Amino acid sequence: MGEKMKKILILANKDITLLYFRKELIEKLVAEKNEVTVCFPKSDKVEVFTKIGCKYIDIKMDRRGMNPIKDIGVIFNYYKILKKIKPDIVLTFTIKPNLYGGIACRLRNVPYIANITGLGTALQNNGILQKFTVFLYHIAFKKIKCCFLQNEDNMKFFEKYKIAEGKRHLLPGSGVNLEKYKLLEYPKEDNFEFIFVGRIMKEKGIDLYIETAKYIKSKYKNTKFHVIGYCEQDYEQKLKNLQKQGIIIYHGKQDDMIPFYKLSCCTIHPTYYPEGMSNVLLESAASGRPVITTDKPGCREIVDNGVTGFIVKPKDLEDLKEKVELFINKTYEEKINMGLAGRKKVEKEFDRNIVIKKYIDEINNIN
Repeated sequence: MGEKMKKILILANKDITLLYFRKELIEKLVAEKNEVTVCFPKSDKVEVFTKIGCKYIDIKMDRRGMNPIKDIGVIFNYYKILKKIKPDIVLTFTIKPNLYGGIACRLRNVPYIANITGLGTALQNNGILQKFTVFLYHIAFKKIKCCFLQNEDNMKFFEKYKIAEGKRHLLPGSGVNLEKYKLLEYPKEDNFEFIFVGRIMKEKGIDLYIETAKYIKSKYKNTKFHVIGYCEQDYEQKLKNLQKQGIIIYHGKQDDMIPFYKLSCCTIHPTYYPEGMSNVLLESAASGRPVITTDKPGCREIVDNGVTGFIVKPKDLEDLKEKVELFINKTYEEKINMGLAGRKKVEKEFDRNIVIKKYIDEINNIN
């Protein structure tokens, strides 16, 4: 790292953002004798970070919605935290820590690095909310040291609106831990178990997945469709009813995904949500599982169409059903080879160590 160890403050909107995708970076920063403080709304995962060697600060934050009146309090709290601990550098992840943490850092004249983990619905559609959010980005990122973006489309959006001029850098998403997500043995030839992993919400394509499950199961009786994730919208009862009907198997939120990747023959990710880079697809491919996903930024980059899986048109149920059926009718060897090709692709392009090195380099550049 450099001779002078730094006080580093990390801002996130929830524990999972750091635990699943930045833990290795945090461990590296602590191992290099930096004083690392993490700040996110209190949860049962705080102890994980204190055991690594981090300090922890609680903050109240509503992850959903952009209400400037309510959110002024978040900026004020960030400002107080910065004043108290006097960090040498701040790392921010997800939209509210990026915007409100960025504004607080600018007011306190503290160097900061932001990571755009996806544009979110606020920037997806033209209108007042988009204009207001772009305005906030200009305020928050005026003095930013580095702005990491996770896909080319997000990069082009920031270029179009001249956000973080001269400070933008592309990352391969959050990368994937290739030691944790090892190449798994492909399941037996008669296995036709598919998985959907993610927040249960319309924009993630859950309805498309359900309709595909109904269609495929009517033709292929030996297929199973698993759903893993917590309900961010009102889907829980619907999923329970579908499970009773034998359409899907609902597992709720799971901390350990490896057993599910192990049992599956393929991951289906029919999202049309504005992703940064899909961690579900990275983990699936690293595990040697073919993937079927949409032609959306943050998804299409991970798939070589017809080689490591299939890319479908967003919101196109017929295309999704067609591609799942096409996959089912592949030979056993073809499915195995798809998974192996996916593993090679993530090894080459999406190793998490690539991301960690870029962060370390940027942190070392700050005096």
